[in-house]
Amino acid sequence: MNTMNQTRISKLTVMPILILALFFSELALQSCNSASSAPVAGMPEQTLPVISLNTYPVSTYKEFTASLEGSRDIEIRPQVDGYLDKIYVDEGAAVHKGQLLFHIDARPYQEQLNNANANLQSAKAALENASINVEKLAPLVQNNVISDVQLKSAKAAYDAAKANVAQAQAAVASASINLGFTNITAPADGFIGKIPLKTGSLVGRSTVDALTMLSETKEMRVYFSMSETDFLQFKKQIAGNTIEEKIKQLPQVELLLSDNSIYPQKGKVEVVQGQFDKSIGTINFRATFPNALGLLRSGNTGKIRVPQQASTSIIVPQEATFETQDKIFVFTVSDSSKVTGKPIAVTGRAGNYYVVASGLKTGDKIVYSGLGRLQDGMKINPQLISMDSLTKVNPF
Repeated sequence: MNTMNQTRISKLTVMPILILALFFSELALQSCNSASSAPVAGMPEQTLPVISLNTYPVSTYKEFTASLEGSRDIEIRPQVDGYLDKIYVDEGAAVHKGQLLFHIDARPYQEQLNNANANLQSAKAALENASINVEKLAPLVQNNVISDVQLKSAKAAYDAAKANVAQAQAAVASASINLGFTNITAPADGFIGKIPLKTGSLVGRSTVDALTMLSETKEMRVYFSMSETDFLQFKKQIAGNTIEEKIKQLPQVELLLSDNSIYPQKGKVEVVQGQFDKSIGTINFRATFPNALGLLRSGNTGKIRVPQQASTSIIVPQEATFETQDKIFVFTVSDSSKVTGKPIAVTGRAGNYYVVASGLKTGDKIVYSGLGRLQDGMKINPQLISMDSLTKVNPF
């Protein structure tokens, strides 16, 4: 009994000791974690590049979604009925004016031409015969051998034969034209579109589908739309009494392609639609771009960039900004070298820079790089760099 009691007493003594040991070890672990997460006293301040803002004369751009068409998109259609027996081009091919594109079975039209030529020869023979009769009867009438009625009848027959010759000549010309229509050629330089029909298809003037579409692309027409607000700003900002005068005053525009590259040649806005589309509240414009190298095709999309000259504006490098919830921010630096995140409003871009509408003023200092390590209220060691030196390396 004494042995059992001693065992129970030792167990009761050990349990509290174990519990206390676990408690203190957990407490020590929490202390270590807190110590590791706390900032180390005397940590050196970050040295970051800082720029002082200034105003610059810059050109900004307004961008409008655009679609491209050739200066002429020509439907290639047959002008005679027949079987399509040859296709000389492939879809997407570049062709020149007069180049042979399609051929329709010409045998029926060749026979029509042969028949017309035969009729012409017969009409000419009849005319020759009528002429002989007139020449034969004329002296007999003069000598009162026969009545002049016979001569008049002969002259009428001659006139009818002459008319038959003219009619036969017209039939020959018509048959020749139809025979020529069996060769379908390109009416202009351009690019071949889709070819829906194949060799052996029966085609004609009543065929629903065109043989193909030829896009004349030496000049491209680029269509874009302005909202009512943009159009009102356009009328206010551009000099001129009429819309036509204002369009003439517009500077050349740029074309931003779908891969965000700039088309190397500039275009000119030429035409504006007469009225707004009531369903979407926009008005259409048209710009023309040269396309001698054929880099642009009908159906391409992109954006028109209309330049807008600003006298002086504050600009900030895009790498000195960050976005949060669709707003653009910068880190401003106070006189005490503390940073503060500040939202800014921009009116557009000029190269790799944002043009600031509000939120900053001349002389403000902002952090140029290393933004990912910053938080509001942090103190840094600012290293001032010249804004002019940045604009020389990366002009706007």
